[in-house]
Amino acid sequence: MGFFDWIKNSGEKLRRVEDKIYQQRTDFVEIYQRNLDLEREISQRTEELHNANQTLLTLEHVWDMMNSSRPLSSVLETIVSSLHGEFRYLYSCIIQKQLDSKGEFFAFKTYLQNDFSMKLDGCLKTPLFETRLNIKKDSSLYETVENKKFRYYTINEDIFSLLFPENYFPEKITELKNTTTVKTLMVLPIVSKEFTGFLAVFSPREEPKDSEINFLNLFARQIELAITIANLFETVKKQAVTDPLTELFNRRFYEDALAREAKRALRLNQPFTLISLDLDKLKHINDMYGHSAGDAAIKAVARVINKNSRSVDVPSRIGGEEFAIILPGVDSQGGLVAAERIRASLEAEPVEIVGKITASIGVATFIEQTSNPDELVEIADKAMYFAKQNGRNQVKLAEAADEISWQEVAVDAFVQILDNHKIPFSESMANDLYKKLQTNQEKTSGSSTKDLLYNVVDTISKSYAPQHQEGITKAKVQLASAIAKRFDLSKGDVDKLKIAMLLYDIGNIMLPNDLLKKTSPLTDDEKATITKHPIYAAQEILKPISHVSNIIPIIEHHHESWDGTGYPSRKKGDDIPLISQIILIVDSYYAMTSDRPYRKAYSEAEAVNEIKKSRGKKYSEELTDEFVHAIEDLKRM
Repeated sequence: MGFFDWIKNSGEKLRRVEDKIYQQRTDFVEIYQRNLDLEREISQRTEELHNANQTLLTLEHVWDMMNSSRPLSSVLETIVSSLHGEFRYLYSCIIQKQLDSKGEFFAFKTYLQNDFSMKLDGCLKTPLFETRLNIKKDSSLYETVENKKFRYYTINEDIFSLLFPENYFPEKITELKNTTTVKTLMVLPIVSKEFTGFLAVFSPREEPKDSEINFLNLFARQIELAITIANLFETVKKQAVTDPLTELFNRRFYEDALAREAKRALRLNQPFTLISLDLDKLKHINDMYGHSAGDAAIKAVARVINKNSRSVDVPSRIGGEEFAIILPGVDSQGGLVAAERIRASLEAEPVEIVGKITASIGVATFIEQTSNPDELVEIADKAMYFAKQNGRNQVKLAEAADEISWQEVAVDAFVQILDNHKIPFSESMANDLYKKLQTNQEKTSGSSTKDLLYNVVDTISKSYAPQHQEGITKAKVQLASAIAKRFDLSKGDVDKLKIAMLLYDIGNIMLPNDLLKKTSPLTDDEKATITKHPIYAAQEILKPISHVSNIIPIIEHHHESWDGTGYPSRKKGDDIPLISQIILIVDSYYAMTSDRPYRKAYSEAEAVNEIKKSRGKKYSEELTDEFVHAIEDLKRM
């Protein structure tokens, strides 16, 4: 190969090498560029993942707050505070539409103090949290809330004229913009059944991203849900302790409050007063004007009681026309003044259609007259009955207990029954019941004498009727008492009814056990045996106990029917003691709503319908009607 050929050949090789190097360089640049793009994408996806994770954590925190038992204001403040930090918002708050005598306005529902809020506060003529935001109805901000659509505003004087019309210093706005990084205000409407307003978020960014808007909208919906849940919780909580007709406290809350106040009074040696109030002539009002008028009268009593009660008092409706007010820290003289004020106010507030209504009121003071809460209730009731039986529309101060209460009579009767071995209990059960009754109630289970009696009767009933449920005895006594009150019976008769309700069924324990548990129809002989249980109770078990002799006729006739088809004497109509009639209808109702060996329990509604079918037959028309209304009242308590 010649020299020139070699030069030519070498040049070709050099060009090929240069072409290869160029190609490799191009490939390298392309790879490098792809790597840069990939790194940017990874960085972007990492940031998006971080934001998504932060969003999930924030929403999870919101959910935890929503399911807590903390007050709504505390929950909302915790929720909006979670928008700071990782999301780098300068400030956020919830603003609610409200209404007062001056008209509609907006006000801060939450207020978190930080550097930005302090500077914002300095721009206003009134403190931020006290500021009344008179947002005009024709403004874009008002329309944003009404239309439930997201909107953001650039921070300038215009937005402050929307938020705080005529209530800010224009020169301070410029200072706020210069000393903070605030750029925009984002407004997210919050509208639910119970709440109208918006979430306000001050941001350092010029314009929100779509992902940010989506998150904040989702966040606002969570706030709506939190408000709904909190309001539902408050509603349920209120319903659990409130009488729906009057919105006073119900019997359950009253009994708990009485027990708490008694403990507190003993610990501090400080008296409290119990006012027992009974609306006069409710039965007459119902008969004359209808039960809707009776309800109106009951509501009027509640309004007067509420108007004359302090914030620390416990005004309660404890029965159909029965009310009780616990007055902490008030002695007997203060209680008399309060009771007289209620009586006079009630007399001065006529009810539409009915006219003037009045009440009989008893006043008893803990520590002054008794240190036993059960006895306090008894003597307050006794004073109230005295007022009713001596002319009504008056206040009577209770006297210290100087006679045996109905509970003591009942306890002594059960002690004697067990002591005389009149009924075939097992030895262990008899000894256990005897010990409970003989032992001081505070040293047994901490329950009241009434609860002890209910427990004893439940235990005895379960010995011959295993399907008997705990608490039925108490429910029976309460229903029977409620019916008796509707007939305006005297306290003495109501007390006899309560004792009879505890003892009337005790004769069942003398019947053959297999007869009570029989699932097939009874024969005529077996029916005849069943009808003897009132006689067993009256003659075999109770007759030897002298101080319940006035109860015996009541129990003997508690299975007599109004139309004369009952047993054991086939008495009819008004020849049957009213107290016996009340026991029969209460016993029938709870027999129907309990399981029996031969059938399943009726529902409450089915049992009431069955009793209505016997109106004028097994039960008098008047008793049936009053029973139905008493049932309705107790359901609302």
